[in-house]
Amino acid sequence: MFVVGRVRKPHGLSGEISLDLLPGFFGELAPGSGVLWSRGGEVRTLTIASTRPHADRLLLRFEGVNDLDGARALAGGEVGFAQAPPAPGDFYYSHEIAGWRCEDDSGRPIGVATGVEETPGGALLSLETPAGKEVLVPFVRPIVIRIERGEGRIVLDLPEGLLEL
Repeated sequence: MFVVGRVRKPHGLSGEISLDLLPGFFGELAPGSGVLWSRGGEVRTLTIASTRPHADRLLLRFEGVNDLDGARALAGGEVGFAQAPPAPGDFYYSHEIAGWRCEDDSGRPIGVATGVEETPGGALLSLETPAGKEVLVPFVRPIVIRIERGEGRIVLDLPEGLLEL
């Protein structure tokens, strides 16, 4: 399941829940959309009845969940989709780039991408060097020269000494 948010608690008495969206979700949770809800080993398919912003969260109501008890039963779960929505042109999912080759502009191997870590300072590309060392590289231009999705290749211009840290 591609998780896009975590259910916190009920909001009001009519079955609405408070949802914390995960960073980087660029899609839309619109009325009529089907989503998956899961907690532990339990998975349910739900249809969004309404959605509205509230502070830094999203308030959702699902079809068939019309009271406080129904909303309480969803608390602590995760909401998502069976598959990740297609990424916009210049966006890359962590699971998508895992295993891609990282090279310098001349084609010299630097390592293999293992994912992207979200930090308060920004996204970091995690890669494993040929020596087996994990290195975190700022996932920004001009360090990332280009990404070749079809080739599974990331071309980097690393600052001198970064691999030795």
